Amino acid sequence: MQNPHPYRRSSPQPHRPALPGDFLIPGTLLYHKELFMKALLEAVQPGDKDWNLVQAIDPTRLPAHIAVIMDGNGRWADRRRLPRVAGHKAGIGPVRSTVETCARLGVKVLTLYAFSVENWKRPRAEVETLWRLLRYYLKHELPDLQRNDIRLQAIGRLDALPPQVRRELESGVEATSSNRGLLVNLAINYGGRAEIVDAVNAVLDMARLDGSIASLRIDEDLIATNLYTATSPDPDLLIRTSGEMRISNFLLWQIAYAELYVTETLWPDFTRADLLQAVLEYQKRDRRYGGLSGAPAGRPTSGAGAASDDSLIAALRSS
Repeated sequence: MQNPHPYRRSSPQPHRPALPGDFLIPGTLLYHKELFMKALLEAVQPGDKDWNLVQAIDPTRLPAHIAVIMDGNGRWADRRRLPRVAGHKAGIGPVRSTVETCARLGVKVLTLYAFSVENWKRPRAEVETLWRLLRYYLKHELPDLQRNDIRLQAIGRLDALPPQVRRELESGVEATSSNRGLLVNLAINYGGRAEIVDAVNAVLDMARLDGSIASLRIDEDLIATNLYTATSPDPDLLIRTSGEMRISNFLLWQIAYAELYVTETLWPDFTRADLLQAVLEYQKRDRRYGGLSGAPAGRPTSGAGAASDDSLIAALRSS
């Protein structure tokens, strides 16, 4: 039978929460928690302010994908009576710390909202400074990315980037393409709505090419496999700094079931401790995906559950 969706990209394997049995050393019945926290434990010492936070993390319940809206650079600078560009420069350190901590922690994917499609509205001098900072990051952080087996990827409408920025970005992506550790997605000239539009247009374009446009049926899976992040699991945890309670057009499709964590901390002040605190808060959440905690899927057909349903229906009919 012919594939009804020849234009469907390879679908990523859905991820699930890690289970204790996943971490058993072959040939033994021993569960070694330290195997998955070793790299992070080596970075802290008893007495450090982060030590207790690291010790409290359950390595079997780590988010596979963390997404971050890095907000507050401008306010950080304003409070210090500095130009806004000073806030952007101060934000480089937290990027480095967050990438390093996620790699040590064993997170699979980290997506950073670096530049939105709306950010072009900012003053030209500020935008050009952002491009210079991106090039600086790519140049100076590449050795550390390689040393820590971190793979870099860029998502967004990259064709609109300044040519020099795009070349250096592509060079960094290519240089780290064989790495197999943490995947860092830099969302640049990115918008969630634009991504969905691009995914639908990609499906339509491929259907026109193979002559199947008349019979095309678009479903959720078809869109998901044509998103910029098609090869990554959806985010489990979305962190936003600076206290703003909005999504800002970021990963609109992918965060349908993500846990949201908002901190008042401005991005330049965001530390390893802040990230670890977000992960601990995530581990306290009960992720039900629309179901009930500990309850089997489906509607009960007998017993107390069914009786309660019958009572509810009767009450509704009489109202």
